Amino acid sequence: MRIWGADGALQIDENSFTIRVALSTLVTFEAGAAKGSQDFAVPGVGPGNGTAIVIPIGPYSASQTQFETEMLDGVARVYNHTRTYASSFRSSGTMRLIVMRWS
Repeated sequence: MRIWGADGALQIDENSFTIRVALSTLVTFEAGAAKGSQDFAVPGVGPGNGTAIVIPIGPYSASQTQFETEMLDGVARVYNHTRTYASSFRSSGTMRLIVMRWS
């Protein structure tokens, strides 16, 4: 992809910016499990050069919620609850974790 600025000058091209998938794996939290998290090693990836997302892999019920992710140095952490909201529900099921390294 190439992006040009308002002045017509090339801002970003395939040689100046890349995104690579560093990890793709399934994450499962069992129904009824306590609030918790799972850590996945991703050497060389952290909050300054990476992003972690989770994607549901199939239909889920109205009582389930999206898992939450957090990037740490060399670790992608997945929570089965919203960590900044004390009374959040716990989620269960399986979702795909994708960690992308960008530069």
